[in-house]
Amino acid sequence: MTDKEVIFSDFFELCKNNFQEKDLLKIREAYDLLVEVFGDRKKKSGEFVLNHSISVARIVVEEIGLGVDTVIAAILHNIFYQDHSALEIESKFGKSVTSILEGMAKINSMGTDTVELHSENYRKLMLALAGDVRVILLKIADRLEVMRKLDFNDIPFRTKVSIETSFLYAPLAHRLGLYYINSELLDLCLKYQHPEAYEAVSVRLRETDRERANFVAEFVKPIQEKLNARGFTFDMKARTKSINSIWRKMQTQKVEFDEVMDLFAIRVILNSELASEKSDCWQVYSIVTEEYQSNPKRMRDWITIPKSNGYESLHATVLGPQGKWVEIQIRTKRMDEIAEKGLAAHWKYKGGTGTSEMEKWLANVREILENPELNVVDFIDDFKMNVYADEIFVFTPKGDLKKLAAGATLLDFAYEVHSGVGDRCVGGKVNGKNVTLRHKLQNGDQIVVDTANHQRPKMDWLDFVVTTKAKNRIRASLNEEVKRQAEIGKEVLLRKVKNWKIDFSDDSIRKLLKEYKFKLAQDLYYNIAIGKIDTLEIKELLVGKKEETARQLITDMLPKDKVQELDFSGGDDYLVIDNNIKNVIYKLAPCCNPIFGDDIFGFVTINEGIKIHRTACPNAPQMIERFPYRVIKAKWQETKKRSSFQATIRISGTDEVGIVEQISHVLSKDIGVQMRSINIETNNGDFDGTLRVFVNGLEHLDFLMNKLRGINGVFSVSRAD
Repeated sequence: MTDKEVIFSDFFELCKNNFQEKDLLKIREAYDLLVEVFGDRKKKSGEFVLNHSISVARIVVEEIGLGVDTVIAAILHNIFYQDHSALEIESKFGKSVTSILEGMAKINSMGTDTVELHSENYRKLMLALAGDVRVILLKIADRLEVMRKLDFNDIPFRTKVSIETSFLYAPLAHRLGLYYINSELLDLCLKYQHPEAYEAVSVRLRETDRERANFVAEFVKPIQEKLNARGFTFDMKARTKSINSIWRKMQTQKVEFDEVMDLFAIRVILNSELASEKSDCWQVYSIVTEEYQSNPKRMRDWITIPKSNGYESLHATVLGPQGKWVEIQIRTKRMDEIAEKGLAAHWKYKGGTGTSEMEKWLANVREILENPELNVVDFIDDFKMNVYADEIFVFTPKGDLKKLAAGATLLDFAYEVHSGVGDRCVGGKVNGKNVTLRHKLQNGDQIVVDTANHQRPKMDWLDFVVTTKAKNRIRASLNEEVKRQAEIGKEVLLRKVKNWKIDFSDDSIRKLLKEYKFKLAQDLYYNIAIGKIDTLEIKELLVGKKEETARQLITDMLPKDKVQELDFSGGDDYLVIDNNIKNVIYKLAPCCNPIFGDDIFGFVTINEGIKIHRTACPNAPQMIERFPYRVIKAKWQETKKRSSFQATIRISGTDEVGIVEQISHVLSKDIGVQMRSINIETNNGDFDGTLRVFVNGLEHLDFLMNKLRGINGVFSVSRAD
């Protein structure tokens, strides 16, 4: 027998233990078709080309445990569309096989030369995942076989493939419950990306192998005796942690190999009936902790509430002989198979229906991918975080369980309940106590979400939410608001242009986009709507005034002969400006409302004279960058008599009885403060308010805000301008 025949013969014997006679005939037919296409063709390494397909099929059967359709697809995945059409394949092997192969063909057609392409590939992978998970499972098997044979390729190819694997396929394997495959992929990635580190850890593992074996024998002996005495049927295994996992711990904990605490884990696998699985596992846990002291902080119960990918097990860390900490995992044979083969095993035990948690996750993937404006790079980051993050379990007021990533906030929970609840969330109660949107949740929290119809998603929400669902919903809502504002800005511009009697065309738009350095017209319209772009500036650009003309106008307005003290309109405060300006209108800019004491500058407009802005004005950077010749120095000058300046104060706190009266009392009692308006809104025990007052300067404003902060029940006081 030739090498290829031996490989297929071994594989076929494996299939006999897993499939019926009719399935075996189909597998044999698929192999004959593979031989027909590739024959005795060999790779540069001397290996038969078709051996790769058989090896992938073996992984599908032995290490993942998929059905016959996926096995046939594995055998045929390298010849699809090469010499045989989809219709030919479908007529011989059925629609299901063809569907899997079409998904594989789409993935294999993707280029992977840059990180940007990786990002788009990830999106396509997820789209395939959302359609048929078997496509991704087969692709993971294919990638595992490629990684195992990577030694036969040149260094650039090794580097490229290993980076792609760690970036794309290992996280997917982890998320789908293929922990061992994920570990092997990451080990192989380490081998080719950091060969020296890989070799160093490998050598130390080999050197300490006998020592670990002796320790394990000593550790398990009393446990085995007690389990046998109680009548349990079980197996015990010791599994050394992956090379990559050990190396990562050495890096993060900044320790040497000998200082890594948990180099291996002991596994107790029980032969239990389904009805008694949980109780049996807890009995074994009790026996183990009777023998060895446990560490309560490292106790993990994934039997009561399994992981999202179906993983079930009890994990305990105990103090073994020689004062060494040992992780022990307790599970049944069914749980162990699911841990070994992930999602595929779950389907086996659930009758092909999959798990509810996995279905929820896939539904979330589909929802995210339905957003055409999805930022793929952001999605990758969010996805990878959710893949590797620990989970917390919290409850609705009715006691329904919700599973979230560790670090999730109240706002994440609100979006998990419903996107509409998240959009309108203003706070809530955790275990009966009022909390803000930013409050981080803990295991076991019972949560009530408070909403308000006036609430809308804010840009800063993206800074503290952690779940993909929340982030993408917030981005979508913000995009909708930008579009709405852009429509308003467009209407304003078109109305102004009509009044100016200026021809307005696509060339005009292109000119404005170039001037303001925008890529999209929507950005231009949006900035007009929110007031960041003055329509008079646009008029200046459209009528064709040259920059030199504008400069000359400013120069004429600002002769350089001497400094003049200028009376600020509306009062007896004085501004000192670096030039002698006559017959010019001065006013405070409404975008930042400067008051006496603020750091300020003057900005000369074409038609509205000089506007005084705070240096902290949100529009200041743009004005200074685009029109530096219009910016003039300005400062306040102390006088005996002060003018009044309007300031806006934001205040929030607990809606206690008489809170408005207390605020009014502080304002009226503070001599010199005139109140223009007060607006207080309450919602579910909290309030948010806006105060508009007249003060004589920055010190006066700071004094008033400190007085307000002293009121019982007030959370925050800030300047709103």
